[in-house]
Amino acid sequence: MILKNICAVSFIFMFFSAARAQQSQERTTGPRARDYVLNYGRTDTWKGFTRFNLNIGEYHAYYVSPVKPLPGNPWIWRASFPDWHTDIDSLLLAKGFHVAYVNVDDQYGSPAALQVWDRFYDYLVNEKRFAAQVCLEGVSRGGLYVYGWAKRNPDKISCIYNEAPVCDIKSWPGGKMSGQGDQKLWQQLLGIYHMTESQAMAYKDNPVDNLEGLAAFKVPVIHVIGPDDRIVPNSENTYVLAARYNAAGGSMMISPVTDGPQELSGHHFPIPEPTRWADMIVRYSYPVRPRLPHSDYFNRRGGLDNSLKVFEAKKNATVAFLGGSITFNPGWREKISRYLRERFPETAFHFIQAGIPSLGSVPHAFRLKQDVLDSGKVDLMFVEAAVNDRVNGLDSLTEVRALEGIVRHARKSNPVMDIVLMSFADPDKLHDYSNGKIPVQVQNHELVADRYGLPSVNLAKEVADRIHNHEFSWDWDFKDLHPAVYGQELYYTAIRTLLDSCYRPHDQKTGQRIEKLPKVLDPFCIENGNYYSIRNVKIVEGWTIDPDWSPVDQTGTRDGFVHRPMLIATKPGASLILPFKGTAIGISIVSGPDAGTISYSIDNGPVKNVDLYTQWSGWLYLPWYITFDTTLGHGNHTLKLAVNERRNKDSKGNTCQIINFLTN
Repeated sequence: MILKNICAVSFIFMFFSAARAQQSQERTTGPRARDYVLNYGRTDTWKGFTRFNLNIGEYHAYYVSPVKPLPGNPWIWRASFPDWHTDIDSLLLAKGFHVAYVNVDDQYGSPAALQVWDRFYDYLVNEKRFAAQVCLEGVSRGGLYVYGWAKRNPDKISCIYNEAPVCDIKSWPGGKMSGQGDQKLWQQLLGIYHMTESQAMAYKDNPVDNLEGLAAFKVPVIHVIGPDDRIVPNSENTYVLAARYNAAGGSMMISPVTDGPQELSGHHFPIPEPTRWADMIVRYSYPVRPRLPHSDYFNRRGGLDNSLKVFEAKKNATVAFLGGSITFNPGWREKISRYLRERFPETAFHFIQAGIPSLGSVPHAFRLKQDVLDSGKVDLMFVEAAVNDRVNGLDSLTEVRALEGIVRHARKSNPVMDIVLMSFADPDKLHDYSNGKIPVQVQNHELVADRYGLPSVNLAKEVADRIHNHEFSWDWDFKDLHPAVYGQELYYTAIRTLLDSCYRPHDQKTGQRIEKLPKVLDPFCIENGNYYSIRNVKIVEGWTIDPDWSPVDQTGTRDGFVHRPMLIATKPGASLILPFKGTAIGISIVSGPDAGTISYSIDNGPVKNVDLYTQWSGWLYLPWYITFDTTLGHGNHTLKLAVNERRNKDSKGNTCQIINFLTN
C-alpha cells in the first residue's frame, strides 16, 4: 500500500607483547547505542502486548515485547505502515518474537533514513540484546527501506518478507514506466535524496540493483503480491528483482494473492494465510544462532578522532586506500567510500585509489609519496600488505622496516593523519591459526600499530574463527584470497564496525591531536622512501630508455607499469652506474617471460646476484620491487649493476626492465 500517499630476534619479545596486548586490551565498541535514544520509558499496549516507546534522535520508534520471549530474542522489523496487515506480527508476538518499528516513513529509504535505522538496530541489539539477525518486513514503499538497509547489512538479515514492495523509484513514485506514479511524492523524494530528476533516472541503488551481497549471504526473500498491481507493477518491481536475485544465486519466493478483493488498482489485497508466512519466518529466524562479533577482531588504540573532526566540520576531506589487489578490486573499498559519504553527507570526499595488484609493504613504502602524498593533505589512510608480503616471501625484518616507514612518512607529511592497518586473510594464515600460531605478518602489523597507536583490523583471524564457527566455508563462500562477494561484504562490515566504534560526536572547540612520532622500532625503517629516476644512471653499455614501453607479445601487464619510460637491457654484459644518496637502494622492475639475472655491488663492495624471474613471470609482466640494501650509512653511494649471463631455467631471455630506482 502506498498507504501514506611480524621475525628478527631483537623483535621477538615485542611481537608477542604486542599480540598479548591486543588480546587483553579492553575493546570499546563505540558510543553506546542508548546515546541516540531520547524519551525512553513510555509504555502502552499494541495488539494486547506491551509496547515500549522511544525516540531515535527526532524519530519516534517502538518495540513490542512478547509475553514469553524465545531464547535469543528473535524479532521482526516493520518498515512503513505498522498498522497494516498486522496478523503476521501478532502471530509472531504470540510465538515469542519481538516486533519493532521506527517512523521515517516520508524518507523513501534514503541514506539519511538508513542512518536512523542503523542507530535503532544498534540500540535493540547492543542494549536490549535482540538477536543479531532480524527479519525485515516491508509493505509497499517499505521495500525501499528493507532493501536499502539489507544490502548494506546482509549479515544482519535472517529473511525478508514483503507485500507489494516498491523496488524501483522510477516506477513509484516516479511513474516513469508503466505505473501511475505520484508526481507530488516524486518531487518530495527528489528533495529527500538531493537529486535532480535526471540523477534519479540514472540512480543505481534501487532495490533491484546490487543484490549480489544479499544473495551471497543466502538471505531468503518472500514477496506476496497482487497479480494485477497497477500502482507498483510487478513487471518493473518484484519480477525484475526476482530475476536479478535468482541470477545472483539468491532464493526468492513469489506468492500472488488471487483470492478476495483487489482494491486500489490491485495494490491492496488480503493476506489469506498469515500463519503460513509467520511459520516460515520462524523457521528462517529461529533458533537464534549466536554469531561472533566483529568487535573481537579490531583494536581501536588511539582511534580516529582527527579524521572525525575534519568530517564533522563539513570540510573537504581526503581518504586514501593503499594496498594490493584486494584493495584494487571492487568490493570493500567502494563500500567504505559510500559509507563515509552517507555518514558525513555534508563533507566533500576525495578518495585516492592506490591499490595495485601484487604489491606489498616494501613497494608501498617507496611509492607512498608519488601515489598518495603528492595528491595533497590526506586525512585518513587504510593500509593493507599482509597478504602480498606472505605470498611474495618478504622477510619479517624488512616488512617491519617498510610498515614503520609508511606510517612515519605519512605522519611527517600530515601529523594529524589517521591510519588504519589491516591484515587480510589467505590460506597460509588460516593454516597458521588452525595450528595455534599467530601469522608473522599479523604480528608485524600489530607491532607497528601498537607502537604508533593506530587502529588495526585482523580480518585473517576473523575469517579463521568464523569458518571454525561454521558460519561459512572458504571454498564455497569466501573462495580465494581475492574474496568473492561474500568475503568483500565481510571485510566491509568488519572495517565499518571499527569506524562506527571510533566515530563519535565531538566538541568542535577542541582541535585535532598532533601525534608526536615515537622512537623508531628500527633505525633503518623506510621513512623517506621514494622513486629515483632512471635518468640518473650513467650507462656504461647496453642499456636504453624506452620512453613509452609496452610489451611486444601478448603477455599481460599491470596498470601504471605500462606505457611508461623504461630502462631496458636484454643482453649479458650490459652495465650501468648509479650515484645516489640515502640508506637504501633498490629497483622497481617489470618481470616478464624473458626476465634475466643481474649482478650488483654497492660502493665497490661484494658482487651479488639476483634472479629477476618470478613464479608469475610466464604470464604477466609483474611489477616487482627488489631492495639491494636497506642498511646503508647516510650520504653518497654508488650502485654498479649489470646483466648476468645466467638465467632462470624457465626464462626465455636475459632482460632487465627498470621503471624506477628506490631510495630512502
